[in-house]
Amino acid sequence: MKSLVIHAPRDLRIEEQEVAPPGPGEVQVTMAAGGICGSDLHYYQHGGFGAIKLREPMVLGHEVAGHITALGEGVTGLAEGQLVAVSPSRPCGSCTFCLAGQPNQCLNMRFYGSAMPFPHIQGAFRQVLNADASQCAVADGLTPGEAAMAEPLAVCLHATRQAGPMLGKSVLVTGCGPIGILCILAARRAGADHIVATDLSDFTLGMAKQAGADEVINMGQAPDGLEKYTPEKGHFNVLFECSGAAPALSAGIHAMAPGGTIVQLGLGGDMSLPMMAITAKELSLKGSFRFHSEFHTGVSLMQKGLIDVKPFITQTLPLADAVEAFELAGDRSRAMKTQISFA
Repeated sequence: MKSLVIHAPRDLRIEEQEVAPPGPGEVQVTMAAGGICGSDLHYYQHGGFGAIKLREPMVLGHEVAGHITALGEGVTGLAEGQLVAVSPSRPCGSCTFCLAGQPNQCLNMRFYGSAMPFPHIQGAFRQVLNADASQCAVADGLTPGEAAMAEPLAVCLHATRQAGPMLGKSVLVTGCGPIGILCILAARRAGADHIVATDLSDFTLGMAKQAGADEVINMGQAPDGLEKYTPEKGHFNVLFECSGAAPALSAGIHAMAPGGTIVQLGLGGDMSLPMMAITAKELSLKGSFRFHSEFHTGVSLMQKGLIDVKPFITQTLPLADAVEAFELAGDRSRAMKTQISFA
């Protein structure tokens, strides 16, 4: 089979690897679609991000879907031919955090395409993948491309859970890449009333408007665009910070109403915070990292037509054109979610 392997920045290779039969409790999935995530881009462009660096060649990818072609011993409830979205999250189930109901914080997490541990956890951008049956969410009624969006959608559903009750709330989303767009969809589905989105790209802001944002603001063209929301101690009840950029976080905090909740999703590195404003407004600051149970929920919401991700899959390229796909994915003037077809 062919796999997509990163060796160093801009050194992305299609390599032949052996296919093993599925083990007990596993299913073999012939991959159909895979989405290029921000972390994949960081490995491609820079060889990693922050302290996380490539130390050996690694198969990329963790947003994937495909069809079951073989069942391992003991697998029930799944059948050959089914389209499944494959969760990249594989917690151990026995560490302190797993036992405390926090599997996304697992001490022994095996997350596809991650250079955090060494040896690295190989990813899912390959023509054939053996996965634990528990990772597979049956995606009948969806296209492979939609099913592959289950992973980033799960990230945003987890963030929405971190934010708490959303009914009637005013929400600010800073950063309108795929995570920001999906946060808009998730917040609206959870009952948010007024949603404002900010970014530096007219293309991504257009996507935010299509996702249902009531207002979009290009902070590059209008740096003071949020000032109208700062009088009388601020306006927004929830901030989803999806850019990882300190100026976006700072501007968002000054537009927050007292008692509001900041949910930080963007992973741009350490940032300075306006602590006086956070303290005086009694704001809650929460991180949001990965997901677990939300993966299957996301598939179900898409199957029911309650969340539509199709408009945000902007390009699909064949595996042979993977380098072009990665270049496109990094172009915020043309791409929202770029996917690779393995068919």
